[in-house]
Amino acid sequence: MTDIETARKTFERFDANGDGLISAAEYKSLMAQLGDPYVTETVAQAVINAHDANGDGLLNFEEFWASRNKSAQA
Repeated sequence: MTDIETARKTFERFDANGDGLISAAEYKSLMAQLGDPYVTETVAQAVINAHDANGDGLLNFEEFWASRNKSAQA
């Protein structure tokens, strides 16, 4: 299980504008900074959509946290 404080810090790195949501553009940008220039905005949106519980096309912290715990259990 992922530590919630670590997850919060990771979420904040993705949430570049600090609005409490991760957009496809923010996801793509951080992935490029981390060395993965192949994540397009379309791919980023698909990743977000896979974990977007409320269907708004964005990830809030609760959705991000749930995705971290789900992948940690797999």
